[in-house]
Amino acid sequence: MKILVIKLGALGDFVLAMVAMKHIREAHPTARITLLTTPPFKALAKASGWFEVIETDGRPEGLLANIRLLRRLRRSRYDRVYDLQTSSRSSSYFKFLKPNPPEWSGIAKGCSHPHANPERNFMHTLERQADQLMYAGIWPDAPIEPATAPPPDLSFLAGSGETPPGRYALLVPGGSAHRLDKRWPAECFGLLGRFLRDKGLDVVVIGGPQEAMLAQTIAGGAGQILDLTGKTDFAQIAALGAKAALAIGNDTGPLHLVAATGAPTIALFSNASDPALCAPRGNVRVLHSPTLADLPVSAVADAAHDLLK
Repeated sequence: MKILVIKLGALGDFVLAMVAMKHIREAHPTARITLLTTPPFKALAKASGWFEVIETDGRPEGLLANIRLLRRLRRSRYDRVYDLQTSSRSSSYFKFLKPNPPEWSGIAKGCSHPHANPERNFMHTLERQADQLMYAGIWPDAPIEPATAPPPDLSFLAGSGETPPGRYALLVPGGSAHRLDKRWPAECFGLLGRFLRDKGLDVVVIGGPQEAMLAQTIAGGAGQILDLTGKTDFAQIAALGAKAALAIGNDTGPLHLVAATGAPTIALFSNASDPALCAPRGNVRVLHSPTLADLPVSAVADAAHDLLK
């Protein structure tokens, strides 16, 4: 049996979808499963061991690239497709494969296994995708009640990177450059870093290279920090999360990855996103403020104190 799984999205979305991906693998243990995704997620998907083939041109740019992808999908003659992206782009692939499309789990009109729950857009990603697989017939006892679906299990990344020798807290101060309303001010992270150091923790800051200035601001408030911005891949972030005493950050992909390793995590949400639909799961405390600039450092410090206990 040949199966295609489609999942593009951002890192946080991809991490949450790994619960469904694992279940698809377990439901089809002998199938040849291909993942259609984008380049940043290739190493993470490969490390999982759930896919025989990983294709990274899921967001082709330009007419010729789109034609190449669509022709390859037709030539591959998949028996079943699990569309975990459920976007207009991914649903359009189903239309292209007519008049003899494969079995299809998703929201494409006319597909064989539609996720027809009218409440799907109001469900957390974890319950929504579990529900989709229940509609597809491979997860009959899917956990679909609010807050019942398990968090992703990234234990396969254990030991995949070096970690600091002492007891440390991870700070994740960045996020999308186009979504600054999802960021707690770096100055607040700096004050929190001082609190954590007074608790006897080292402070480690992670993020992309473009977030090095945030780390400098945090160092100005916290004092000594370990600045790893621009120095970690996904496997190294997971390794750091697995051994962290605490992780605190904005609603951004690396924090989802850290939370999925089991780290005690504080996730900071503004009104820019709804934690009821997309918050990380596990040993996670969600703090919400309509505007994150108004979230007091004392509130985050109190939550950190509780988790550290």
